[in-house]
Amino acid sequence: MKKNRWLLVLFVVIGLVAGALVAKWLEQVPALDFLTDSVPIVWSPAADLIVVAFDLTVRLNISLLSIISVVLAIWLYRRM
Repeated sequence: MKKNRWLLVLFVVIGLVAGALVAKWLEQVPALDFLTDSVPIVWSPAADLIVVAFDLTVRLNISLLSIISVVLAIWLYRRM
């Protein structure tokens, strides 16, 4: 199977979503607070070009479980 960058991006996105889901499910377990605490990262570019104006907000909530799942996804990609 030929590896390409889009497949790697897909693996990383799936890893982020899987990590976020697991963090959400384990949020109620007090002993795992260090894994489920998330840090928000927000990027909000905006432009007004007279003809077209746009406002875009990208928001990421990164937790330790998300980072672990992305590392696992990259490892799985490299094993293919």
